[in-house]
Order: sequence, then C-alpha cells, then structure tokens
Amino acid sequence: MFKIEETSQNEIKITGEFDASQAEIVTDFLEKYNVTITLNFEELSYISSMGLGILVKNYHRLNGIGHIIILKNLNDHIKDVFKYTRLDQLFVFDE
Repeated sequence: MFKIEETSQNEIKITGEFDASQAEIVTDFLEKYNVTITLNFEELSYISSMGLGILVKNYHRLNGIGHIIILKNLNDHIKDVFKYTRLDQLFVFDE
C-alpha cells in the first residue's frame, strides 16, 4: 500500500512502492512545498524511473528558488538505484 504524509514540519514520509501509478499523487503533494524538504524513505520498498523523474523535477524546482531535497533512511536497494542512476550526486543524503 502506498502512502505519502507529512510527519513533521517539511518532512515527508513515503511508504510502499513509488511507481507511475502514484505519480499524480506525489506530484500534487510535493508541489505544495517551496522550502527545503526531507523525504523519509524508511518504509519505501520500490521506486520506479517515473518516481525518480518526479524527484528530479522537484529538485530542479526547489533548487531554482534556493532550496534542496534531503533524502533519508534509504534501504540498500533504494540506495543502489540512486547510485546506479548517479542521482546520488544530485541529492543530499541524511544518513
């Protein structure tokens, strides 16, 4: 089951599988933020290329106004996805 929620100020927890079927939900949710945000992936089990694209789009949007996206609590599989796509060089990670 997919879920996205703000768990504390400007920290968003994404749970489940983030794929194309969740694209509109996540896009609408993240567009509300115009500040630095932290995405907690503690319970994220999968992210598709569409999910990565949404994160990159929001990275550029926020970076353009002086803010960033911080990613935290990535499991080994999700870390590998960011590493293999070289997106680990784009995002800030809070280990």
